[in-house]
Amino acid sequence: MKVNKVAKAGTLESNDILVMVMPSDKPGIEIELESIVMKQFGDQIHKVLLEKAEELGLDGVKIQAQDKGALNYTIEARLKTAVNRAQ
Repeated sequence: MKVNKVAKAGTLESNDILVMVMPSDKPGIEIELESIVMKQFGDQIHKVLLEKAEELGLDGVKIQAQDKGALNYTIEARLKTAVNRAQ
């Protein structure tokens, strides 16, 4: 699935994540992540974003995420919402 436009979901409030998806000229999924808990959970957050993006069948997409300590289900929901808004 391709995204047609830039879209975002979430906030920069504590325990939330701001996810922005945009079309990319490159095939595959590119993820840029900033997090206040990068050292502890950066790899896990990246994994959750990648697995959910693959589950949604995304291709040719860039994902930018700014995390403020969100839990996995919040990360997944924000990504799914951003993708739905980008259609």
